Amino acid sequence: QVQAVESGGGSVQAGGSLRLSCTAPKFTAYRCGMDWYRQVAGKQREWVSSILADGSTAYAASVKGRFTISKDNPTDTVYLEMNDLIPEDTATYFCKTKYEGWSSDPRCGESSWGQGTQVTVSS
Repeated sequence: QVQAVESGGGSVQAGGSLRLSCTAPKFTAYRCGMDWYRQVAGKQREWVSSILADGSTAYAASVKGRFTISKDNPTDTVYLEMNDLIPEDTATYFCKTKYEGWSSDPRCGESSWGQGTQVTVSS
């Protein structure tokens, strides 16, 4: 099983920046993709961004142009750089490995949700 662990959350003022990290041992070797999600208490989990094994990226419209996803293969770490933060970005952020089909190990799709990391943006 490939289990991702999030870190790097915190409290910032609007307009500030944070960088979240997500480490998942064997993420690179298994050719997993990685998704970031966020959730506000009482609301559904919302997809934020994805990075595939080949480095392709995708973003939700609400964060495009402000957030950047990247990865460091040697350390099996994915980053989410968040700039120009707004109060609406306040949430618990989660990462989860993603099975990409025939090119990746099926274990990429078997990870559980982690504890997440809290991001709080004040106005």
